[in-house]
Amino acid sequence: MTKEVEHPKGTPVGRRVVLGLLGLGAVGVAAGPALQRAESSLAERDPSGLSGLLPGNNGFRYYSVVTSVPERDATTYGLTVGGLVDRPATHRLADLRAMPQRRLVKDVQCVTGWRVPDTPFEGVPLAHLLDTAGVRPGARAVRFDCFDGAYSESLTLEQARRDDVLVALSMQDKPISHQHGGPVRLYVAPMYFYKSAKWLSGITVTDAVQPGYWEVNGYDVDAWVGRSNGRADAPTS
Repeated sequence: MTKEVEHPKGTPVGRRVVLGLLGLGAVGVAAGPALQRAESSLAERDPSGLSGLLPGNNGFRYYSVVTSVPERDATTYGLTVGGLVDRPATHRLADLRAMPQRRLVKDVQCVTGWRVPDTPFEGVPLAHLLDTAGVRPGARAVRFDCFDGAYSESLTLEQARRDDVLVALSMQDKPISHQHGGPVRLYVAPMYFYKSAKWLSGITVTDAVQPGYWEVNGYDVDAWVGRSNGRADAPTS
């Protein structure tokens, strides 16, 4: 069972709490196995509930920036696509399942140092959703919102159109669970996992990059694995 942070329901957890929680990771991803051992130990004794090992999930950690996230299912889930598009829409879970799917098997790399190798994700290529909506001239970026009410992320339009960026419906060949950000999450394979926003509810095409939840607090907007600034205090799962 995942612990909850003792803050008012839906209140974002501040950066100071996260820095205190993950201070052992601040030496950077380059610390390799030693950092991974430290972070794993930290997750197991985390007093705030921000992180926790997920039993049976091969090393994944659970993180949320709010204390409670509502659950969505096939009858209540909807993904809005809007902004600088010709055909804004809301897609139900059945709509997304009926679209072309792509399966990727990549290593998941967290900026805090832990890694889960050879993890299958499957879902709708984000480029397909953008093409379906009809991106207008002047568009330069995409913002992602989440139904936890707090988290957000962004990509440039060029990044969003990569063939290894998915609106993911399954992970490890199973429907994405609520703890893993289901029923639908973003999956940005070539970047650190904090870019793969959980509990995805909105895709908005914009004229400029709008920094996401962690970027506002100083983390890399372009979080390429092995090429970002290596900050180790932005959790993700």
